[in-house]
Amino acid sequence: MGSGETAPTMVSTHRRLAGSLANGPATVRSMVNAALLDTPYGFQENASELAERAVNYFSESVDVNLRVSGLTSLRMADPVTRERGLELLRTSDYLFAGPGSPTYALREWAQTDVPTIISNKLEHGGIVVFASAAALTIGAKTVPVYEIYKCGHDPYWLDGLNVLGDIGINAVVIPHYDNAEGGHHDTRFCYLGERRLRQMEQELPTDHYVLGIDEHTGVILNLDEGSAEVVGNGMLTVRMNGESRTFNSGTTIDLAFLANPGSDPTSSAKGTTAAAAASTATTSEDPPADTSLGATTDRCIRDFDEAMANANADQALGAVLALEEAITAWSADTLQSDEADRARSTLRSMITRLGDAAEKGLGDPTLVRAPLVEALLEIRALAKGEKRFDLSDLIRDRLDAAEIEVKDTADGAVWNLRNES
Repeated sequence: MGSGETAPTMVSTHRRLAGSLANGPATVRSMVNAALLDTPYGFQENASELAERAVNYFSESVDVNLRVSGLTSLRMADPVTRERGLELLRTSDYLFAGPGSPTYALREWAQTDVPTIISNKLEHGGIVVFASAAALTIGAKTVPVYEIYKCGHDPYWLDGLNVLGDIGINAVVIPHYDNAEGGHHDTRFCYLGERRLRQMEQELPTDHYVLGIDEHTGVILNLDEGSAEVVGNGMLTVRMNGESRTFNSGTTIDLAFLANPGSDPTSSAKGTTAAAAASTATTSEDPPADTSLGATTDRCIRDFDEAMANANADQALGAVLALEEAITAWSADTLQSDEADRARSTLRSMITRLGDAAEKGLGDPTLVRAPLVEALLEIRALAKGEKRFDLSDLIRDRLDAAEIEVKDTADGAVWNLRNES
């Protein structure tokens, strides 16, 4: 997975994978033995919080009990803790790892059983789901993201676990392939940008290539069926010597193509067809199609503004509730951005505007008052015609006290609400 491993966008993929182990969704929780390999973010001060969020996500959204290995640092862990964590990985049939630092993870996993456990699981049966930082480690080489992007090191490769090499795929995996956080500067290709990626490509062995996975996108490598299926919201990119070939979500290609990118990607594809993938992705259990919390926020505020303009209280309330549900659904997502803060700020603004509407009314106050004001102005005009200026002045003063401003023109009296003008 390129990202979104604990976001609504990947719920259907996790459910599908877990369901394949349990022979049906009704028995998923009791049948799937899932383990979290928490090493990649083990150096972070909030490591325990990230683990808790992952556990809650799997429990609430995937219906799977995810157990935490507790291997935030294999080098510093006491022998009992380390071996218990490794045994949890060995006995699991669904192994999950996600964000953090690929450099830290590789350093902690060196001279341990972790690489062997991963390879054995693929060889003897089981599912390995690696996303974001963890996904960076499974190819022949690894991008040291923090060191290059944050610390300014010259671009270089680290040796990866080369799990893909064990199944005949000579590639480096680059998640966050379509990242756009940089705005005016290029942060595609996991924050490398085009210039640095081209520079690094020159250092790859001639028969190796880049396997790029967009954010909130995954590729399911089915070793039994010999297929590779793109899932999620974005694309899979096969890039060799600067030339790219892309595959949209819902596409199934021959796994042999990833072993030999010069071959026909669909000549002997097996497994799930694109149509089947599409039907899986549109079941009633799937989340909305928004690709991010930011996209949902934009959609909800548009709906809310339209509702307020049309004095539609139910639609406005629906937009508020939809955004609140989205904030909850995306709360486990580990992708670092300001989208959650913006969504909460938008929600507070919407609630405040609803509160104002509750006090003043959603309807146009001018239209609400018009029948009464027009009637009083007709009486005032009659009073003036009869030279009863005391009565006409009294009506004008009473309207003025109600914040209704009256102006006499050649065509008659016109009025407006003083605080609405």
